[in-house]
Amino acid sequence: MVTNNAPLLEVKNLRVEFPTRRGTLLAVDDVSFDIAPGEVLGVVGESGAGKSLTGNAIIGLLEPPGRIAGGEVRLEGKRIDNLPYEEMRKIRGARIGAIFQDPLTSLNPLYSVSRQLVETIQTHMPLSASAARARALDLLKEVGIPGAEQRIDHYPHQFSGGMRQRVVIALALCAGPRLIVADEPTTALDVSIQAQIIALLKKLCREHGTSVMLVTHDMGVIAETADRVAVMYAGRIAEIGPVRDVIKNAKHPYTKGLMGSIPSLGHRAERLTQIDGSMPRLTEIPTGCAFNPRCTVRGERCLVERPELMAADASRAACWLHDAGGVGTPVAPVREMANA
Repeated sequence: MVTNNAPLLEVKNLRVEFPTRRGTLLAVDDVSFDIAPGEVLGVVGESGAGKSLTGNAIIGLLEPPGRIAGGEVRLEGKRIDNLPYEEMRKIRGARIGAIFQDPLTSLNPLYSVSRQLVETIQTHMPLSASAARARALDLLKEVGIPGAEQRIDHYPHQFSGGMRQRVVIALALCAGPRLIVADEPTTALDVSIQAQIIALLKKLCREHGTSVMLVTHDMGVIAETADRVAVMYAGRIAEIGPVRDVIKNAKHPYTKGLMGSIPSLGHRAERLTQIDGSMPRLTEIPTGCAFNPRCTVRGERCLVERPELMAADASRAACWLHDAGGVGTPVAPVREMANA
């Protein structure tokens, strides 16, 4: 469900830095996007692209020495990136929920599921212990825990991986948040359980009007779940647009490579597309477009000017191909030059 109302979440020119002895590393560089009420925005990219750091910056859980060095994050129009820790902690539970990759790290193994749910509910809602327990039981039923009445007092190790992830989703929903940041919520699960968790997230969006920022490296999960997708590369957004348009008609060379590397059930190909090379380290991001060493259509302009997101049909892509000036004189990619 996507509405035409004002955005629920607005991220503007976000920069995340890591000070080191050798200098400051820029891990998220001038990232901007918004999420509408009830919308699922998928954020996809290779490891190290900055997608998880973007999610952590939004919910105020950056690991030191990481810090927000610029830009702003607004939730329902109110800026939240500059709030004191305790104020942000209240918002993180009540208005923003979080689902992480490994449910075992999200649940305390020493406490029963009921204790963890009830404590979270009472922290953010003025409910008695009995009312909080009743709400916890309702949440476990809603996320599909079979025999919830008997299992509510079990400990995390007594649940399977898929059931633990459902408990984590119930924890994220405790105070009825408007936004859920889900960081690789299906990666540790087998394919059949992945499908169930994806269906559950879609159901929550539909019934609660909850918005979801879904961080993953799996385009299949994005295609099945998201309304829009943002493709990240080297700390920046390379392309953002409606998920169907980005998948079927990608506008950035990197996105085209990602789409071409996914096998299709309906089309038999002798060879999948390959993106040679690897994402640059934070200390070695090239001038101009960060993707230029791996790009097969790069020009001289790509080596010296960094493109911003610009209109490309239904999407927006950070590529000079969509600018009136083009990419300039074609230049062979680094791998071809090396083989010459």
